Amino acid sequence: MEFRSTSRRALLGTAALAGAAVLPGRPTRAQSDGAAKPKLRLGIITDLSGPYADLSRPAEACARQALEDFGVSGRGWDVDILVADHQNKTDIAAATARRWFDQEGVDALVDVSTSATALAVNGLAREKNKVFLATEPGTSELTGASCSPNTIHWVWDTAMLARSLGSTVLAQGGDSWFFLGADYAFGHQMVRDTTAVVQARGGKIAGSVFHPFPGTSDFSAFLLRAQSSRAKVLSLCNSGADLINTVKQAREFGVNRSMRIVGMITYDTVIHSLGLETAQGMQIAATYYWDLNDRTRAWQARVQPKTPTLYPNMGTAGIYSAVTHYLKTAADMGIAEAKRDGRATIARMKSMPTDDDCFGMGTIREDGRKMHPVYILEAKKPFESKHSWDLLKTVATVSPEDAFRPLNEGGCPLVRG
Repeated sequence: MEFRSTSRRALLGTAALAGAAVLPGRPTRAQSDGAAKPKLRLGIITDLSGPYADLSRPAEACARQALEDFGVSGRGWDVDILVADHQNKTDIAAATARRWFDQEGVDALVDVSTSATALAVNGLAREKNKVFLATEPGTSELTGASCSPNTIHWVWDTAMLARSLGSTVLAQGGDSWFFLGADYAFGHQMVRDTTAVVQARGGKIAGSVFHPFPGTSDFSAFLLRAQSSRAKVLSLCNSGADLINTVKQAREFGVNRSMRIVGMITYDTVIHSLGLETAQGMQIAATYYWDLNDRTRAWQARVQPKTPTLYPNMGTAGIYSAVTHYLKTAADMGIAEAKRDGRATIARMKSMPTDDDCFGMGTIREDGRKMHPVYILEAKKPFESKHSWDLLKTVATVSPEDAFRPLNEGGCPLVRG
């Protein structure tokens, strides 16, 4: 399967000429207009035309499923979902968020799928006292120095990947590492967090190199430099189409014969695009996979008609989880109050336990970190797979406390004591 940008691109083209690619006049409405009803507006800002497009395409479907499963129509609520393409540009993400807050009446932002764009929106949500539920960005700064009383970081972060997957690879003998990362906030944070874990456990760092993002298609020079380091592990700190192309080119150059290739953030969507012939044996860390248990399998069956060609990954399943908890919170405190004070809404969300079909039961810490188990999954051999999305098997489960960075190590100003 080729890793292609979303088929929506044609629909988004006209809007993109004016800046962010927004889907105007096409919000998801929980029920038709009529008499005045309690109303919420949610906004999804994500990558719909770049290297992360296939990762993000199920986003709206997952949000819609949250509305259906929560039964907003039966409650007499009116809920809109707006969708925009940030094109991996911080200025577009920030301008979209500001316009939605100031002019479109958006109450909560969900997703914002890259670290740089998420950090830009993070400050704006705080300034406007709105809710920001970060489900796809990875930077651990969102629960560190940049933590905010208006933000919850929902699915994963670079510290979690370093602690769970990094520790697993070290325990399997991968004690010398070379990093190839994307040259933006996520790539640099991923390298820093993994370096700290490797060195703390006695491993060695042979070097690192960063490729331009977005726009790199030829990774040969970076791969040859990695190969010459003689490290045992090639740690790829990029994602989406960049990760796919890096893995394919690494095999072409035979790098995989001398180094273990570890994609630090490898979604099941990426495994599907690589194919099991190429991906078999690769291990990933994930907080959600459709075949984990009966609840995840039942949820996948419900959402699949809305996204028939791409199964949701942990990032987009996180949208379902985050929107579900937000709706529960709005019901608990009242829609008017939830709309009035984003900071109070986030505080109430933190005080309530989480539970949904994608992530199960969990909690939210005072630094804004959503806590849930992490799974070490391994790509199946081709003969083990029953169908095209039967890709992974669970090899270990890591507790939230072991997987995520300890509360007192992040440097979040919200943490007391």
